[in-house]
Amino acid sequence: MPRTWKPNVTVAAVIERDGKFLLIEEETSDGIRLNQPAGHLDPLESLEQAVIRETLEETAYDFTPTALVGMYMSRYRSARTGQLVTFLRFAFCGEVGDYYPDRPLDEGILRTHWMTRDEIAACRERHRSPLLLTCVDEYLAGKRAPLEILHTHVSVFEEV
Repeated sequence: MPRTWKPNVTVAAVIERDGKFLLIEEETSDGIRLNQPAGHLDPLESLEQAVIRETLEETAYDFTPTALVGMYMSRYRSARTGQLVTFLRFAFCGEVGDYYPDRPLDEGILRTHWMTRDEIAACRERHRSPLLLTCVDEYLAGKRAPLEILHTHVSVFEEV
């Protein structure tokens, strides 16, 4: 029997400035939720390229990842399909750069917010994922891995 299961690979940006974290407010099938700038890895991207792209698309801010905060695996059963869904999330911290106020945000993104850790914790019912607060807390605890532990190997295979 062929194996068809594949995890969803996602990236997230943990961006802190002056004690506040950059979050996005987005429309989801479960209602309006808060999350870090985050999204799926696209074909031919490195993890670092994905988090830079997703941050720009969802917040209109440039982002330069400087470290990996953590790698997380989460599972849930889809209420819609009953299928078990697995996510592998790579959370990065780094430097926020230029802001482009005229740049449209991705479809479904309503706005951005700068929130303290306590403000984030106070609205857990609005979190898209429990990993939102986990990533903030691990960032505040100083968890960091150098980007050098990540490798993107590209091979070109000829069709036979």
